[in-house]
Amino acid sequence: MSDNGHAGRTAMVTGAGSGIGRACARALAAAGAQVHVVDLDRAAAEQVAAEVGGRAHVADLADPGAVDALPAAVDVLVNNAGFQHVAALPEFPLDTFTRMQQVMVTAPFQLVRNALPHMYARGWGRIVHVSSVHGLRASPFKAGYVTAKHAIEGLSKVVALEGAAHGVTSNCVNPGYVDTPLVRAQIADQAAAHGIDESEVVEDVLLRRAALKELIDPAQVAELVRWLCGEHAAHVTGVSLPMDGGWTAA
Repeated sequence: MSDNGHAGRTAMVTGAGSGIGRACARALAAAGAQVHVVDLDRAAAEQVAAEVGGRAHVADLADPGAVDALPAAVDVLVNNAGFQHVAALPEFPLDTFTRMQQVMVTAPFQLVRNALPHMYARGWGRIVHVSSVHGLRASPFKAGYVTAKHAIEGLSKVVALEGAAHGVTSNCVNPGYVDTPLVRAQIADQAAAHGIDESEVVEDVLLRRAALKELIDPAQVAELVRWLCGEHAAHVTGVSLPMDGGWTAA
């Protein structure tokens, strides 16, 4: 359903080939935006771009040169790309930790820095970082992910303060466990490790602290992202909005 709220706007979504990113690309396109679909997977990026009438870009966000080659003239930027690695600190690979920071912190910084001149010139911009409850809370064995998500929270606040005078907002959305390929892979691994059914992993392991014992639909996260990108959200900036089924309330 199109609401044309972003007609004439250009958006970029990273990690848009699947999961939350794909849902965000769909939601912004439905609102009338022309969407740059960025993903490491060429086939996935091209499929989503074809679906939403956007443009596909294949980029490894761990490569600064690849990031700087992406379009800078965007009105809406959704920093979503990321990946997970689970390991105890003494065994956590340094190269994996470093790549996680490059993809989930350094690349968003580059994309923001590149997009702000265009947004400032137009006097309008919306930047949304898909953070996580792990941007607000920690869990063991996720040093790389928790560090990166805490870092993007800080970056978002600085962008909000600097961009305010130019009509640019910056916010984080903080989902709990969303029904994405990344989370489904974790569920399968946990089920195998504990010798239990995948449904038990969801309720008793992943969502043990949450009040709502079900995974979040990526489309629900995308609707929150789209809301933050609307005209009505002009005074919502520098905040982090949990969507976690009560996870952070417990």
